[in-house]
Amino acid sequence: MENAAAKLREEAKKLLAAKKVDVIIGYEKGTLPLQSVPSFIEKPEDADKLVWDPFCSQNLAKFAHDLIHQHKASQVRMKPEERKKKVVGIVARGCTTRSMVIHLQEKQYGRDEVVILGVPCTGYVSKKKAAGAAGGEITGAEVKRKDLVLQTAAGEKTVPLSSVLSDSCMTCRFNNPVIVDVSLGEPAPPMNPEGEYEKVNAFEKLPEEERWAYFTKEMAKCMKCFACRNTCPSCYCKVCFAEQNQPAWIGVSVDPSDTQMFQLMRIFHMAGRCVDCGSCIEVCPMGVDLRTFLKKLDKDGFELFNTRPGGDMASPPPLSAYSYEDKEEFIYNP
Repeated sequence: MENAAAKLREEAKKLLAAKKVDVIIGYEKGTLPLQSVPSFIEKPEDADKLVWDPFCSQNLAKFAHDLIHQHKASQVRMKPEERKKKVVGIVARGCTTRSMVIHLQEKQYGRDEVVILGVPCTGYVSKKKAAGAAGGEITGAEVKRKDLVLQTAAGEKTVPLSSVLSDSCMTCRFNNPVIVDVSLGEPAPPMNPEGEYEKVNAFEKLPEEERWAYFTKEMAKCMKCFACRNTCPSCYCKVCFAEQNQPAWIGVSVDPSDTQMFQLMRIFHMAGRCVDCGSCIEVCPMGVDLRTFLKKLDKDGFELFNTRPGGDMASPPPLSAYSYEDKEEFIYNP
């Protein structure tokens, strides 16, 4: 990964110096262990801050989308001939580029408004898993080859890096970028895509009562902080249904019916659009298992429409495409 990081810094400097981009969105070392944080680089000399390591967890496509839209909003009162495009460079792994494909398909911005610095990915560390492995407060962390070395109050503990990777990463089939302008590093080896739907398959076999009991148990944890929505690269409605008051889809309380309705509607809004980046799981302070339900919709989308969200530009999201050959058996099956 260090080779990719060195090349990333080099390419970022070139792009900024040549004014081919206005900003590079990447990662820099955070102040807390296990976390490399989003970084916005506008000067070539600041590109040395950029890092690429297993602590880079957040899907940066969210920031690219919002930055471009904020720039357009700031120019709305300007004459058309005076308006300038903001070109954003973005450090993007496989799932990030899949989110960007969805943005492009949904015409959120133009392909000429982004420069994609594609990085191979072998997975990022789940802070929740690392905390469980450490068994106490983590004061420092370092990756050494295939191990994660954790510093705790009780001393040093070494665990296999593969044991603390995000669940989304462990079965990823898109761990290399699907669209790219500048490639950084050799393609990463495949993870375990054959196991992608193992948990969903097991969940589907449970009796209906057990599935509902699991859903209500998980949703009871939700305190409607909206962290999952705020970090999701596919959540960008100008007014979220959760905050509409005419009509009011859900109440403002954490009543079980309100939290269940919020999560149900958001999950279904992700049908054909969730790229399984794991950002919502990573930021959830309550540890709600959203992935089981999102992967169920992902599996249904693949089996019904033979598409994977953001897999390529030629395959539009299933709910925004129509085919005369579609038998619509899921609606009517005599």
